[in-house]
Amino acid sequence: MRRILRFITSKLFFIVPLVLLQFALFALAFFRAALYLEIQPIVTVIAWLFTVYVVNREEEPSFKIAWIIAILGLPVVGVPLYMIFGNRKMPKKLVEDTTQASLKMQALMTPDIAVLNDLPDSREDIKEVFRYGITRCGFPVWRNSRSRYFSSGEEWKPVFLEELKKAEYFIFMEYFIIIEGNLWNEVSAILKEKAGKGLHVVLIYDDFGCVTLPRVYLNDLREAGVEVYTFNRIRPALAAQMNNRDHRKLVIIDNRTAFTGGVNLADEYVNEIARFGYWKDSAVMIQGEAVWSMTVMFMGMYSYVLGNKAEINFAAYKLPCGKENDGGWYQPWSDTPTDSEYVALNMHLNMIGHARRYLYIDTPYLILNEAMKSTLRLAAKNGVDVRILVPKIPDKFFTNQITKSYYLTLLQAGVRIYEYTPGFVHAKNFVSDDRIAIVGTANTDFRSYYLHFEDGILMHGTPEVIRIREDFEKSIAQAEEITEEAARNVNIVLRLLRAILAIMRQMF
Repeated sequence: MRRILRFITSKLFFIVPLVLLQFALFALAFFRAALYLEIQPIVTVIAWLFTVYVVNREEEPSFKIAWIIAILGLPVVGVPLYMIFGNRKMPKKLVEDTTQASLKMQALMTPDIAVLNDLPDSREDIKEVFRYGITRCGFPVWRNSRSRYFSSGEEWKPVFLEELKKAEYFIFMEYFIIIEGNLWNEVSAILKEKAGKGLHVVLIYDDFGCVTLPRVYLNDLREAGVEVYTFNRIRPALAAQMNNRDHRKLVIIDNRTAFTGGVNLADEYVNEIARFGYWKDSAVMIQGEAVWSMTVMFMGMYSYVLGNKAEINFAAYKLPCGKENDGGWYQPWSDTPTDSEYVALNMHLNMIGHARRYLYIDTPYLILNEAMKSTLRLAAKNGVDVRILVPKIPDKFFTNQITKSYYLTLLQAGVRIYEYTPGFVHAKNFVSDDRIAIVGTANTDFRSYYLHFEDGILMHGTPEVIRIREDFEKSIAQAEEITEEAARNVNIVLRLLRAILAIMRQMF
């Protein structure tokens, strides 16, 4: 009831009907035009021209198929919708401003590929995974750092709050979801206290993810001296950029300590309230030199929300940090939909393609493009022990049905799939061969790979890689393994629903 009241009193309650009304009027206008102006032959020709254009674009095959069905099946609606959403052309200002912010970010980091020569691992393919981030994306590989992996939100919370309290110079926070409750009250109290003592405290939040958060909370932060910025304010408009959300979870403290992972600032993430059974999540804390990459990632977004004309003394935030060392190698990375490099997708593909003994994946949404599906199947066929953990209790019914639509084809190739019976899995982890792992914010789905701003940390040689593997093994001990027979035993109506949903999911 409380969440329903939040939604009713949020601006999303008013925006959604307005967007749906626009869509209905939009479709009706095109339909009537085609009917009464007798231009159906022209519309058909236009639809075929768009189809040729879509076929020849460098896009995911499933994405192309979904739009071709829409364009040819109902041209008067499909063609205009493709022009708005399918072409993925974002507003010039969003592209230019985020590009400028990225250029500033790159200027603050100087990746050195020669560092890979010191990598103690004898396997050349480990170096190849890191090499992609260096040569294509400009993300340095760091030593003199240490990590701590958290296997749940409640394990993460006390450490997170304690590190916030230790801040002496600045706190940078960037979140997709913030919901009022105990966790947010504790965090906001620390932020206000630190800002009152003169620390530079900045919060960037995604407007869609935080749509139910009463604005009084944000105003209180501003009055206390916290800088608060909204990313991509939602509007009652049919606009492609409404799809592009800031899905990152970044916290940087004094360039000394940083956090990322799946945990948002809401009570269900730390199991102080139960929504979908037990909430299984993960996070990671980094300390040492690798934190600078995460500081720079945040400042790239900070530069964007401030406006690129704002003068920021970036060097002032490169505070000295202790040379921590747990033997690990770390490569923090970020991904933006405003360029042509699909970093999160390629990081995941690299992990799959270079696994030799095992590959374990935690993901809330298993919605695969052709590249991911083929690479997972091939790894299993090559003898790699590929296992995937997904929720038994989903947070979204339709998304869960799409996830289930991929079960059979993966199982037939030898991939093992487990549904976490205690509740919902929100962790986004990849780990393989006790050597290499990724903890981040990107789901294995279309939105994370193509539409969202994401981040993660690629790590090797740290003891935390073993802890991530052990956490996965504990989780599947509480999970139900899906069999081919169970995956086949689905009625025709549900199969059809899953197929339709899978096509629609590729479009938006």
